[in-house]
Amino acid sequence: MKRIAISVAITLIVCSLAGLYYGVPSLFREPLLQLNRSLSGLEEKTVEIAMHTVHYLDTPLPASSLTSRAAPGNSGSEDVPVVLLHGIFAEKDHWVDFARPLTNQHRIIAPDIPGFGESTRREGEAYNYAAHAQRLGAFLDALGLQRVHLAGNSMGGTIAALFALAHPERVASVAFIGAPHGIRSPQPSTMDRLIDARQRPLVAHDTAAFSAMMDLVFEKRPFLPYPILHASQQEALRNAASNARVWDAQLKDRYLLEEHLGQLQNHPTLVLWGENDRVFDRSGLLTVQTLLPQARISALPGIGHLPMMEAPAETAQRYARFLDEVMAFGAQNPMK
Repeated sequence: MKRIAISVAITLIVCSLAGLYYGVPSLFREPLLQLNRSLSGLEEKTVEIAMHTVHYLDTPLPASSLTSRAAPGNSGSEDVPVVLLHGIFAEKDHWVDFARPLTNQHRIIAPDIPGFGESTRREGEAYNYAAHAQRLGAFLDALGLQRVHLAGNSMGGTIAALFALAHPERVASVAFIGAPHGIRSPQPSTMDRLIDARQRPLVAHDTAAFSAMMDLVFEKRPFLPYPILHASQQEALRNAASNARVWDAQLKDRYLLEEHLGQLQNHPTLVLWGENDRVFDRSGLLTVQTLLPQARISALPGIGHLPMMEAPAETAQRYARFLDEVMAFGAQNPMK
């Protein structure tokens, strides 16, 4: 009888937890995020810049190490932090699994870009590329970072490239982890056709639109715990009207990157583009190859628009090899 009572008690506890997990998912969101960040050697911090509170993830390091890495004139690539920039309507935690193999060798910083995630969004403020690039500079200044590697997905990749062009001395390398926004593809993507039909495919006004958006950005959806997925959906629905405003502003710069990409030739550049990307068709690689013949370019088979989430370990390995090449080149050319 005692064993039966114990079994019944355990069953009741499990059922109660399951009920809370799906019934009150908000209780589990933050603990799950904190656990995943901890496994990747990241912790959350905040900083105030340009009337925005910016939440970001950072590799916790001893003060002496941080000072060394951020010191002006420290040109060795091993001393240059990596800043990861997410795409539109995305957020910093989308980089956590990707960062896991990298944090033992590099200082990794992943901000919620102002206007997104947990960072401040202010009605009436601009969230176009000029504003993003300016705020990125303020963010780096606030952290005391003189020079960084910039890697970004989609909108984040475009911000990285534009900032590198405006401040070449502050950027050691640029990486597009997934297709950047602003390249005209010879073959229109699924999203191109939806935009041309006057739709906003990344703005979700209901659960059906949110599911369609997930199908658009992922070729194969990564595992997302229900509390995380539920919170993302609720945030997208809650911010739909504001997201539409941000979307319309960015659409005015639909092919902005293509106008400037050829000027990036003095920076080591990595391009990782999902072969099954439905947001920006893989034929856009032809444009990139023409404008940036020196770039390290790879098409990722079976991957959609968010390779850092669909195949984080493999994508991180590719990026780590690129950083090793940049470091070796920098050691051979110390004045670069």
